[in-house]
Amino acid sequence: MAQLASREGAADNQNIGDLLKIPDGSLSDVGKDVKGILTGSGSPTTSDAASGNLPDLGSSDCNADKCCVWQHVAADLMPTFRDDNGCTDPARAAIRLGFHDAAGWSLNTGDLGGADGSIVLAPEEIGRPLNKGLEEIVSQMKTWFDKYKDHGAGMADLIQFAANTATVACPGGPRIKTFVGRKDSSVAAPDGLLPDPKDPADKLIELFGNKTISAPGLAALVGAHTASRQRFFDTSKVNAPQDTTPNVWDVDFYGQTLAGAPAEVVTFPSDTVLSKDPRSAPAFQAFANNAPLWGGAYAKQYLRLSLLGVFNINDLTDCSKALPAGTGVKR
Repeated sequence: MAQLASREGAADNQNIGDLLKIPDGSLSDVGKDVKGILTGSGSPTTSDAASGNLPDLGSSDCNADKCCVWQHVAADLMPTFRDDNGCTDPARAAIRLGFHDAAGWSLNTGDLGGADGSIVLAPEEIGRPLNKGLEEIVSQMKTWFDKYKDHGAGMADLIQFAANTATVACPGGPRIKTFVGRKDSSVAAPDGLLPDPKDPADKLIELFGNKTISAPGLAALVGAHTASRQRFFDTSKVNAPQDTTPNVWDVDFYGQTLAGAPAEVVTFPSDTVLSKDPRSAPAFQAFANNAPLWGGAYAKQYLRLSLLGVFNINDLTDCSKALPAGTGVKR
């Protein structure tokens, strides 16, 4: 673990957003927590859970707690995201949507793009080729937003809360600390900031370096392919998974990508090149044999990703308690 951390180095410990300019003495509790996580001294996962009876949506008791509406959202999402086999296709789509909304930012875009809800609120984005396949979850997100927007739920927060809820819906998925209060935007994120499954390692590592994410950090993030299925990359194998256990959150993706996946699995060339590049391969190898190591690394990197382009981090509210309880992986 120490060797992996040393490879990450300063790249994965950068501050982002408004935390770059706020002195430590002026940080809120959330600001301190997020800064600690980003700089490597805090935990990105949570065991916080809501207690007591959930007040009715719209009641005075619910309105008094900014996280109450998110407990209602979680209760609404989970039947869609989990079934008897584990996490579902809508859950996979929600995880991908969270990634694609947040990743539309770089150090060169300033306050444009990032986790701002624009992938749903700006129609131009869903028409981009790399967002193909997200149309159904975008439509569903609009339905959920219409239901909860009058109770304090924003679109940017809804997208990231849904992604974290979907991760928990996968058996073995981490409960990533979840913050709300982002500002929504209907301005499309700049194009060209999302990874392509055919990209070479140099391009991928540079792309994510400009998002303050190192090569080992990128290796951690692509592990979400443990729960994915492809439909458009190889149309001869529609719905083929990226490892043999797509309904659970495990490290099979890493081992199978390194060793050569079985015939029923489609491995993206981008994952193959990252598994072989000396900057990211050690992380693939470490994660393949250590699920807890990957779980913590993924949680840290996804939390960072989910706050890219967010310049009011210090004013956010921690609603991690609203996440559903996780479940272990049964073998």
